[in-house]
Amino acid sequence: MYWPPPAPDTEQRMRAHHADAAKALDVRLELGGEFWGWAGRTLGAPARTAAGAPVWLRLVSEPTAKASGMLWDGATDAQHAFGDGTAHRAELSPRVGQPVLSDDPILQHDLYLPDSSRTDLAEALERVSATVTDRVAIRQQYMDRAIPEFVGIPAPAVTCWTTAHGDLRWANLTSPLRLLDWEGWGRAPERFDAATLYAYSLLRPATAAHVRTVSPVLGSPAGLAAEAAVCAMLLQTVARGDNLTLEGQLRDWSEELRGRCSSR
Repeated sequence: MYWPPPAPDTEQRMRAHHADAAKALDVRLELGGEFWGWAGRTLGAPARTAAGAPVWLRLVSEPTAKASGMLWDGATDAQHAFGDGTAHRAELSPRVGQPVLSDDPILQHDLYLPDSSRTDLAEALERVSATVTDRVAIRQQYMDRAIPEFVGIPAPAVTCWTTAHGDLRWANLTSPLRLLDWEGWGRAPERFDAATLYAYSLLRPATAAHVRTVSPVLGSPAGLAAEAAVCAMLLQTVARGDNLTLEGQLRDWSEELRGRCSSR
């Protein structure tokens, strides 16, 4: 279950439509293992085809007027860019059998990647960063507005824009390595994904330090734009009443970023 959970009416509506989608696609839903997206925006669950193949059935919900754009088309665009040539719009896709590294978006336990997994992750992110796309994960206009408001510094200049997964959290990584949840991918400041993974590790200082060791650009002038952007995004969610367990660590991070900015 993803926090915040869906409202009762949203849960009822999503379950009904999810069941309808299973019938339309001729798959049988399995008990257990369902995963809700933010506030019930998505609902995914394991299923099997008529031939017995394991699949994952994910339902996405948006108001009709918003049923387009980056988040709506994220999974489809990712399939075209990174997939094997087979698109599933409903969205029915092969089920990943590997366990995620964290059941909670915010890491609650210390976690270390072995050398082989770190190498695999670095190679996967390099492939993502080199992918050409016109999708945008975070806009300069947002950074210009949000970073001064929530971090307290002018938006740092972005010296390099690359393609990012856009929501790299331990809950979206499996072992052996796969990257899940591609709806928000697109162009972002360099090392945006590393900064995001660091942010969601802040409750576990040892793991957060490990992320910075693996991604040494964090803490350097080259990483300032990505770090400030991620910090601002999450502090904005705190202002809305979400991710409150991270508030203290995010405010400490924003203070560090202000110190780095003033010393430049």
